Amino acid sequence: MLGIELTPEHPVEEVVDLGVRAEAADFDAVFVANHYNNRDPFAVLTRLATETDRIALGPGVANPLEVHPVRLASMVATLDEVADGRAVFGIGPGDPSTLDNLGLGDRRGLRPVLEAFKTAQRLWDGERVSNDGTFDAANAGLNYEPPSEIPVYVGGEGPHMCRMAGKHADGLLFNGSHPDDLAWAREQVEHGMADRSERRGDFELAAYASVSVADDRTAAREAARPPVAFITAGAAPPVLDRHGVDASRAETIGTHISAGEFSAAFDLVTPEMIDAFAMAGTVDEVTDRMAAVLAHADGLVVGSPLGPDLEEAITAAAAAYERATP
Repeated sequence: MLGIELTPEHPVEEVVDLGVRAEAADFDAVFVANHYNNRDPFAVLTRLATETDRIALGPGVANPLEVHPVRLASMVATLDEVADGRAVFGIGPGDPSTLDNLGLGDRRGLRPVLEAFKTAQRLWDGERVSNDGTFDAANAGLNYEPPSEIPVYVGGEGPHMCRMAGKHADGLLFNGSHPDDLAWAREQVEHGMADRSERRGDFELAAYASVSVADDRTAAREAARPPVAFITAGAAPPVLDRHGVDASRAETIGTHISAGEFSAAFDLVTPEMIDAFAMAGTVDEVTDRMAAVLAHADGLVVGSPLGPDLEEAITAAAAAYERATP
């Protein structure tokens, strides 16, 4: 799979145009980022469903904390209906910096994600569900005929989340851009797949990578600062240690983000952070990094920022992927 993440920080019409361009560039899937402080991803996905013909569509990623999981399952099922069976359910624990703004940061974890997508699968199978766990439901069901098969991709990077995805989901959207991180993720996934039921079918490990590509190397790396700041702030201590990133500096970046002090956060991003948490540079440099990552991953999602020029970056990223997968 070659996917792309589009972030609705831009007007809906612009994001839809980018999605149409991605389909024309032979991307396989569009994931629309889900953060409360951006535009609603499902509004964008619905528009994309009517403007595209082939490409798979889904949130990248929804979390079960902001929206009740039964409601979320119905939203994804509705998208699948509008898109003629092209929906994919990206679900994860959510971004810690933005969830802290909503008082939900301490509720993040594996269990809410697992309970939510297992519930969704039961609802899509036409069952009525009850739950007394991370959320409450009593004999809930969908009053329309839902789809029976929507792929579930878990977004995450912790060891337990990776293993859970390998055991229960259709794929993992691993938040990583470095081959060392993807090699580690492959090990975790294989632990989970050892307990995977044969009826679950194939599994795909996709690198959900921050990519910034342009002819101008300096411009590409500068454009990577914002997403790298968010990634650094949310990275687990072992990940920071793996790349020699100062944990106190990462914590300070997260504090600035939670306070809405974005410029201060972005200014603290170092070249080493960009190297660790993004594929940033020229087409040749991004091609080389993609090839190294794909030695461990089955697919790639080209994530924010894409590049200093979004339209040119979509074409350049597709070209880099094609060169990286001869």
